[in-house]
Amino acid sequence: MVSVDEASSIVFSNLLGCSKESVRFSDAVNRVLAERITADRDFPPFHRVSMDGIAILFDEWKAGRREFNIEDVQAAGVGQKALGNPQNCLEVMTGAILPAGADTVVRYEDIEVKDGSAFVQVDSLRAGQNIHKKGQDAKAAAVLLEPGMMLSAAEVALLASVGKSNVQVYCFPTTAIVATGDELVDVQSTPLLHQIRRSNTYAIQAAMKGMGWEACTFHLADKKDEMVASLKQIVDDHDVVVLSGGVSKGKFDFVPQVLEEIGVRKRFYKVNQKPGKPFWFGTSDSAKVIFALPGNPVSTFMCFFRYVKPWALKCLGIVEPTHSAILAEDFSYEGSTTYFLQVAVKIEDGVVRAYPRAGGGSGDFANLKDVNGFLELPSGPDKFQAGQKYPCFQFRHY
Repeated sequence: MVSVDEASSIVFSNLLGCSKESVRFSDAVNRVLAERITADRDFPPFHRVSMDGIAILFDEWKAGRREFNIEDVQAAGVGQKALGNPQNCLEVMTGAILPAGADTVVRYEDIEVKDGSAFVQVDSLRAGQNIHKKGQDAKAAAVLLEPGMMLSAAEVALLASVGKSNVQVYCFPTTAIVATGDELVDVQSTPLLHQIRRSNTYAIQAAMKGMGWEACTFHLADKKDEMVASLKQIVDDHDVVVLSGGVSKGKFDFVPQVLEEIGVRKRFYKVNQKPGKPFWFGTSDSAKVIFALPGNPVSTFMCFFRYVKPWALKCLGIVEPTHSAILAEDFSYEGSTTYFLQVAVKIEDGVVRAYPRAGGGSGDFANLKDVNGFLELPSGPDKFQAGQKYPCFQFRHY
């Protein structure tokens, strides 16, 4: 049996290389960038007017001039005009190029326009005010985005601004989610008294979809010979396999044995944690990675967010920051294992607090509706006092 830290280290030392694909920039939200994006010209590409008003030569105002005859209007999207007489001004609109011969913009709120002239009404101006200078944000050829970042709406705007109509992004590895167990029936079925509907595979699949990660689902019966043939084919066809169930010490828990029979090398089996102790992890010589998670719903759920999700993101070049929360209430736990406490995480007065909602054990998946994360309590102590900070793995934000 390994510790949580040891399990994490082993998992994260077995990353997969990810392929790339080109997608339309507007479809790249929540995808991971696979190329460097540079500025194709200065940002902004010209001295840009940032306030509606008038453009003047500052030295004229400094010399005492307060009345400026209006020569013309410089609109946004129109080629640059020029100030013919330095004692005059041009009306300018936000987003327009600064007229040649002018170096300062006075906003409409600070002037009075009357009989074709603009009268400055304020006693203080600053040379160059209300102008977004050329190249102020980025110079041509400057690196704007690096590979390995998850793209949001903000980055889509940058891609559009540099003319990247298509962009290279990383692809998640091909993935299968496999449920095992004769007691499981499909969602549409009416279970008999001794049966339950499959839910773990759909929970994992939904969590993956939230990351933009697609996966196929399978169900295998507790029959070893059938499992050998089916799992071999599934492993051959996919880069990653995430199993739920069949990994404990029961008479029909064949998964660890079958995986080793089909050539998957065990990297660890059992983690000193609760829930999720009978967690099996392995790799194959053909660069396949297999997560065999315990079948109890809370165990499956916790292990996905604690190990599988951060592993997948790291394969794409993203290292999730470690979040923490302050235990909001005293909590006691008898055991010498790392305990993943179900918690309701709330931000109160700027402080992230976690309220214990332990539930009825690893089979009580209904309790997950009342929580939004797991607080990682270290092995050793059995009493945890409110006010202490611990790592927190959230699966929902509210």
